Amino acid sequence: MTTTISTVDAAETFSDLINRVAHNKERILLTRRGKEIAAIVPLDDFHLLQELQNKRDLQEAIEALKEARHAGTLSLEQLKEEVGS
Repeated sequence: MTTTISTVDAAETFSDLINRVAHNKERILLTRRGKEIAAIVPLDDFHLLQELQNKRDLQEAIEALKEARHAGTLSLEQLKEEVGS
């Protein structure tokens, strides 16, 4: 379940919000002037997001290595010459 609350209201009920997130696994979406700006999520959700990001970063690194092997690389000196430094 996701609850949307303004930052002003969240500040007034912060302890209650933290308990709802920690014990009920509720997700809190924070808004300021009607615009979504942040979220308070259960720790398990946070760890899952980190794991997904790490997997994506690893995949991007693998793709970059494949591209470098295919296209070749430049030495620092060659790069400096190419950019004119």
